Parts: sequence; structure tokens; C-alpha cells
Amino acid sequence: MKQILMFVMFAAVLCWVMFAPVYKHVLLVRQAVLQKEADYLLEIGANGAHGYIDAAMIAESRTRFGAWGFTPSDLTYSVTTTNGADGTNPSVPVRRGIGIQLEISYPFGNAFRIDRLVGMTLPPDNGRISAFGLKMSEYVP
Repeated sequence: MKQILMFVMFAAVLCWVMFAPVYKHVLLVRQAVLQKEADYLLEIGANGAHGYIDAAMIAESRTRFGAWGFTPSDLTYSVTTTNGADGTNPSVPVRRGIGIQLEISYPFGNAFRIDRLVGMTLPPDNGRISAFGLKMSEYVP
């Protein structure tokens, strides 16, 4: 009986050791994709021709995330500026020298569920990974 119990426990630990890093890599890839998209949106939004990140740019971003396997409706975007102006209004672009801040977040999902098997503390159910960026606007009217 002890041998069967040891085999079951060893098999469970072996499976966790083999498959837990896969989930961690998924989170690392998601984080990298979030940061890459945040940097891209800031580069486009803060250039000399724009000075804003509007709803159309965010909609295109959601489409790109959908191609990566994200659920577009779960993404949260937050666009702010360093002086408090609206950074999403194309009719009033953010002028040169004012920073545009962007934060994109996405829920962890079930990535940590397997860690429960070995007794690790899970993050909260509403936990999110996020990417943040700040770029100074280059828009000159």
C-alpha cells in the first residue's frame, strides 16, 4: 500500500514539475505581447501626426490581441496624460512635451490553478497582468 501511495504522490509531483512551467511561459508570453502592444500604441499615438490614442486605435489593438489568442472583451485600456488632458480625443491632440500614459491589462485566467495541487497560494480571482508605458507627445499643430 505504501508503494502505491508513493507512486501516486511521485507521479503527481512529476506531472506538476513537468507542466507548471508551461503555464508560466504562457504568462510570460502574454506579458510580452501586452508590453509590445502598449509600446506600439504609444509610438503611433504620440507621434507628430497624432497626439492621441483614440477608440479606433484601441479597436485595432483588440483585433491584434484576438489574433494572439486573447479574449478582446477582457482587455482593459487606460489612457491618461501627465497634465490631466484627455488623451483619447482626436479633435484636441496632446501637444508636444506632454506625456501620454497607457496601461493595458488582462486577467490571469486559470494559469495558476495547477499550483493549488502543491499548496501554493493563488493570486486573487480578479488579478490581472498589465503593461504600462509613457511617451512624450511630439504633436505640433
